[in-house]
Amino acid sequence: MSTEKRPPERRPPASAADAAQRLARIVDAAEQAATSVINDAEQQAQRLLDEAHDRADRVVAERLRELADQLDQPASGERRTGHLKSVEAVEALDDDANDEEPLAPRRSGSAGARLLATQMAVSGASREEIGARLRSGFEIEDTSEILDAILGPED
Repeated sequence: MSTEKRPPERRPPASAADAAQRLARIVDAAEQAATSVINDAEQQAQRLLDEAHDRADRVVAERLRELADQLDQPASGERRTGHLKSVEAVEALDDDANDEEPLAPRRSGSAGARLLATQMAVSGASREEIGARLRSGFEIEDTSEILDAILGPED
């Protein structure tokens, strides 16, 4: 028995193909992680945009209501307590018309119509859709004045 010391066995270096496969797996994992981070960031950004859009819509709607109230002041001599009457008040009018004063007549250029047209325009409705809604809901025959004021003159 010989007691010669042998140098420790060395494993042959990994082949270039093995190194390329390991590197490809590392790159794939990094790409998947990056894609996940990007998707999460896009979802969060979309959620923040949606929240900001909702807040902006509420602010615009509130401001439009304030402006409508300023624009639709009662005419001289006209007495109005509010734009809307309760259902009970309307039923009472039907039952006994002499007890309460009649509802104020609709005005063709009312602030309510302008407010509705503005809200529809902000939400992307077409000129034709807005006009049809004003004609049916507010009995406005010529909607061009309101539409021109909100959307600009028709080309």
